[in-house]
Amino acid sequence: MTIRFPDPDPAILARRDAILAGLAPLVAPEALVVSEDERRAFETDGLTAYRQMPLAVVLPSTTAEVAAVMAYCHANNVRVVPRGAGTSLAGGAIAQADAIILGVGKMTKVLDLDFANRTARVQSGITNLAISGAVSHEGFFYAPDPSSQLACTIAGNIAMNSGGAHCLKYGVTTNNLLGVTLVLNDGTVVEIGGQHLDSGGYDLLGLVCGSEGQLGIVTEATVRILRAAEGARPVLVGFSKVEDAGDCVAAIIAAGIIPVAIEYMDREAILITEDFAQAGYPRDAEAMLIIEVEGSDAECDAMLARIETIAKDFRPTSVRVSRSEAESAAIWKGRKSAFGATGRISDYICMDGTIPTGQLGPVLERIGAICAGKGLRVANVFHAGDGNLHPLILFDINTPGELQKAEAAGDEILKLCVEVGGCLTGEHGVGIEKRDLMRFQYDQVDLEQQMRVKAVFDPDWMLNPAKVFPLDGRLAA
Repeated sequence: MTIRFPDPDPAILARRDAILAGLAPLVAPEALVVSEDERRAFETDGLTAYRQMPLAVVLPSTTAEVAAVMAYCHANNVRVVPRGAGTSLAGGAIAQADAIILGVGKMTKVLDLDFANRTARVQSGITNLAISGAVSHEGFFYAPDPSSQLACTIAGNIAMNSGGAHCLKYGVTTNNLLGVTLVLNDGTVVEIGGQHLDSGGYDLLGLVCGSEGQLGIVTEATVRILRAAEGARPVLVGFSKVEDAGDCVAAIIAAGIIPVAIEYMDREAILITEDFAQAGYPRDAEAMLIIEVEGSDAECDAMLARIETIAKDFRPTSVRVSRSEAESAAIWKGRKSAFGATGRISDYICMDGTIPTGQLGPVLERIGAICAGKGLRVANVFHAGDGNLHPLILFDINTPGELQKAEAAGDEILKLCVEVGGCLTGEHGVGIEKRDLMRFQYDQVDLEQQMRVKAVFDPDWMLNPAKVFPLDGRLAA
């Protein structure tokens, strides 16, 4: 299987010099990237198996500059691919030969902090972790925490409705987003939502969050900030069977306990990560859970005791409660570095499907069988509390046919997620990776209704046009 890109428009390619001349006055000289060597840094994203050289890269610094660029591109029929930090694992920010990349990486300012109303207004190029850094001195934090939070931008988080390890308690981006400044396809600037809890009229904010840059360019965001808890402690629980770990997760949730996070790692992931982070993970376990609770010392003790009692029914091989901040930091360092640690030893594809938590045990068994049947290894690292799976399918890009086998295994896994009542994506988005699987989850009537919404904002499909929907059968306004 090879993911297809649409053929570039030869008329646009022929007019490249004129298009660059028209873009030049709209941004600072260093914000227009035109040379082949410099553009190459933007030809791919986190889905590195695929790449396309963009027509040019534009890096505005303000909403007004974004609006001017979008108005120019609209008037000259130039396609636009929005980009945050390029950490998308589904190919959501990969360029097209006849499109410019519009990156928000220079838009990193904190515009307003309102601790009384627990909000922060920021430019959309700020990194996820920098928002917490800007409010931590007052005891606040921004809750969604993707593994790439050191690098990923809030723009990309909004585009993909990203989550993270702590989404079980605090929700994903849509649950922490209050408003955006959105530049439409023709350069019109609109304000959606704001500092208030809810807006009148249609929920356009919910429509924008998760739209993968297909409806407009988010240049500013108002997000919810939360008071940090008094304390937090994780516990590591090892199991001799994958199914026992999955069933334990379901039992904890069914008991009405909502930890801050429940993270799952299988034996492959444990060994890879422990070799790198040396976090004290149980090397003899077939599966491991990181379960974190928060509150006062007494609250943490009581909740951890309940969790240990539940876990005993699933024959744990080890239980280790963190006793210090340093120990907790080491435990989370291991989980946060899992993807990078895997990249040290192998090429891999990181899948992203979501299933009902009651299906974790049998689905994990099927994932192992799917990959083994194709002669591939798989390391499972994911947010078990909300059933958001992240199997890492390991392969060797230098071995002919291995990438195709890995992609085929990934397709089978995503179809399995849908079959058991889940969906194709939890937080990585559809991008190009799952574009041709959309018909497996949605019938043509559903897809056409979604495409009609897209066409209201972007009737000529000029914004991130090769993503999300199958290339054939697309609808215009």
